[in-house]
Parts: sequence; structure tokens; C-alpha cells
Amino acid sequence: MIPLPPLTRIFLACGATDMRKGFDGLAVLVQQALQQSPHSGALFAFRGKRGDLVKLLWYDGQGLCLFSKRLDRGRFVWPSTATGSVAMTAAQLSMLLEGIDWRRPERTFTPSLAG
Repeated sequence: MIPLPPLTRIFLACGATDMRKGFDGLAVLVQQALQQSPHSGALFAFRGKRGDLVKLLWYDGQGLCLFSKRLDRGRFVWPSTATGSVAMTAAQLSMLLEGIDWRRPERTFTPSLAG
């Protein structure tokens, strides 16, 4: 996992993104489609049409960083809306990058209410 500062905001760009885009193309999408600044320190996630590739754009204070991950099997769980963005936590991002459905994670252990 990328070592993000504790209060880093994380946004998923809804819909499919052309995965041929690099630093500049994704930065333009952040500005125009998401109405955010790519240099704000927030992390922006984009998913390709097939759903098996995700790219993360993040400004670390010195420059833009571009990370990508392709799943060998399965797809990244993404919001069904075609426009806008969804805010998420670092824990949700970690689940998403592992191929876990971050929208409805289930605990395998329920703490007992008895003392």
C-alpha cells in the first residue's frame, strides 16, 4: 500500500477511463470532470473499461505520482454511476486494491456483548 498521510482525501472517478492516459491526461480529468486540483494532495483513482486495471494519481508535495495495478483474475469494484466521484477512506482503498467489495465488507467475528 502507498504510505499516504493520515488525512489524505481519496476520490474514485466514476465511470470508465481511457487507460492510455498518463500524468497529464488524468490531471486534466481531475480538473474538468471531478472539479478538483490534481495538486491538492488528494489521491484520485481511475478504472479502465474492462475493470481489471486501476490507476492512482497523487501529488506527494514534490510532484505527481502515478501508480497502476492490474488484477490477474476478477475486477475492481466500482460505483455504477457514470459521472462524478465517490469519496472513500484509506481502509476502503486498501480493500479495493485487493479486489474486495469495499462497499459492503463483512466482519467474520462479532464481539460478544457479554462482559
